[in-house]
Amino acid sequence: MVDKYDLSQSVTTLKGVGPKVAERLIKLGISEIQDLLFHLPLRYQDRTRLIPIAALKKQQEGLVEGTVKLSQIKFGRRRSLVCHIEDDTTTLVLRFFHFSNTQLQQLAQGVRVRCFGEVRTGPASLEMVHPEYQVIPADKIVPVEAELTPIYPTTEGLHQISFRKLITQALAFLANSGSLPELINDASRLHPVAKYSLVDALRYVHRPPPDVDVQALRDRQHPTQRRLAYEELLAQQISMRRIRANMQQHTAPILKSDKNHRQQLLEQLPFPLTGAQQRVVSEILVDISQAIPMQRLVQGDVGSGKTVVAALAVVEAVATGFQAVMMAPTELLAEQHYQTFTTWLAPLGIKVGWCAGKQTAAERREVLAALSEGEVQVAVGTHALFQDEVTFNNLGLVVIDEQHRFGVHQRLALRDKGRGSNSYPHQLVMTATPIPRTLSMTAYADLNVSVIDELPPGRSPVTTVVVPDTRRGDIVERVHLACQEKRQVYWVCTLIEESEHLQCQAAEDTATELQEALPDLSIALVHGRMKSAQKELVMQAFKSGEVDLLVATTVIEVGVDVPNASLMVIENAERLGLAQLHQLRGRVGRGSVQSHCVLMYHSPLSKNGQARLSCLRDTNDGFKIAQRDLELRGPGELLGTRQTGLPQFRVANLLEDTDLLAVMTQAADQFMIHTPEQSDALIHRWFGHKLDFGNV
Repeated sequence: MVDKYDLSQSVTTLKGVGPKVAERLIKLGISEIQDLLFHLPLRYQDRTRLIPIAALKKQQEGLVEGTVKLSQIKFGRRRSLVCHIEDDTTTLVLRFFHFSNTQLQQLAQGVRVRCFGEVRTGPASLEMVHPEYQVIPADKIVPVEAELTPIYPTTEGLHQISFRKLITQALAFLANSGSLPELINDASRLHPVAKYSLVDALRYVHRPPPDVDVQALRDRQHPTQRRLAYEELLAQQISMRRIRANMQQHTAPILKSDKNHRQQLLEQLPFPLTGAQQRVVSEILVDISQAIPMQRLVQGDVGSGKTVVAALAVVEAVATGFQAVMMAPTELLAEQHYQTFTTWLAPLGIKVGWCAGKQTAAERREVLAALSEGEVQVAVGTHALFQDEVTFNNLGLVVIDEQHRFGVHQRLALRDKGRGSNSYPHQLVMTATPIPRTLSMTAYADLNVSVIDELPPGRSPVTTVVVPDTRRGDIVERVHLACQEKRQVYWVCTLIEESEHLQCQAAEDTATELQEALPDLSIALVHGRMKSAQKELVMQAFKSGEVDLLVATTVIEVGVDVPNASLMVIENAERLGLAQLHQLRGRVGRGSVQSHCVLMYHSPLSKNGQARLSCLRDTNDGFKIAQRDLELRGPGELLGTRQTGLPQFRVANLLEDTDLLAVMTQAADQFMIHTPEQSDALIHRWFGHKLDFGNV
């Protein structure tokens, strides 16, 4: 007999859930009653006490009660209903931009109302815009809420009040069904918060009692929230291991040749490999010599030499008779890789093909034919590589640069180009965004991680200064001086507007101004709206020393290598994130001469802006910068979570839960030793249908 309180039943068994509501719930990943219990509040509102109007502060949420003194429709730029309410202390304005005739009658003079909302500064006094309100009968005492009011992540057409009613029904099911199975075994409970019961934690988080530590709850630091975060992180760790195990059930081509091709490449390089590069190359060679698809992430700070590591892996694939592909997020970086690979690989008799969106139809047809026939052994390009018409003859290795810039489906589409019946190509992903260790252990638990933690010898660290744009004249003078000493300079223009057109316009204006101020210098411009060939000409002229000063938008962020460039000026530096500023700065300091970076900002500088720029001034260490970036911006930004396919956590916070993360590897080991049969249920409980990220 089916338990009528079975939590795995469809939400359609609940009161108020018809086909339309069910459809909206599906958007939130909710199809079973159990899913409602694990859809946790984002925050809480305190409606447990009435606040005197005089005690309200702006930007504060509060519950107030008063009598309507005046209600009128105001006609300004937008028509609005304005109500003045009064209690024993003072008055408050309620403003509604969307209102009905019913509301006009409800909020008539003399009516008592109770309202909840955020207090803002209005034209004449404090006001609440579109508060939630209820009319209070004059002869009645209406009690306030007994507990904090949870606010849930919801979707269009599903109001908080309706959602809370569904949660109330789900909690009633939980009470009547006896319990929800505890899936974590005792050996996996390696942190004090893991000792709490799951059912108690869920009840507490959905319906916090009046005596709760409100601040702990709001900061998401209450032990019951952290108990749930512990289980969620464990589910994520187990799911990443599952992905890894699934990948290891597939086969991959064995890429193992004699050393000749690699040796030839190493001999023609103008530099020896660092110890770190040699170590990472060895790790990759071991991976690709096995019949299991390699899944390796190479992290290396700006300028640490990731490209040559990738080239050695590519040479190994080609020497074994397979094709390789290298994908980069921007045309400029992809072109740079294409030229570098052609320079290095053509002398070895390896044909490199170029595939990008801006090619002519004829060029594209030619390279596609050569790829599918196996005539081109290495393809380099941008997003254009994973379009349907691109087919490979025998793809054995996929290299993805700046992997966090690509979406999951894009990376999958490229990997699937080399898919056999049960076979996949090896995958090497690279990033110059160092990821703090605790974060990479969680986010990339399905990948082996290699770190190039050593810069090539002879590089002098870049000194960084932070100056206001009121000193622009001094900076222009400094640029002039550097160019007279036969050094080259980058001047980077950033704009807060998303419009590429406006960014390019700003760069053009800056180039014109600088040319007027420095008529004896050769100044060139590069931006995202220029044709590839045009960009290439400018970059070549800068590389060969014909151009003294290159004015650019952030298109030069990655990959451009001009050893003679020793000064970079970044305008409006406060508008960029730490990782991007660090990437840009990495364009100088690539030769043996002392290099400098000037971060020019526009006053006033926010606290966050100050913290970012100070961090860059104080260190060149990419890992320290990444850790600071994580603290300032959170993990979603750093990992490109919007794109990585890493599930958005419901309660865990990769930044604040580092103590939980620290025990996760061990907790997952214990889970898989003692209760591996529970892993499906655990993953389903927390991530349900959101497991497509498992294919990355």
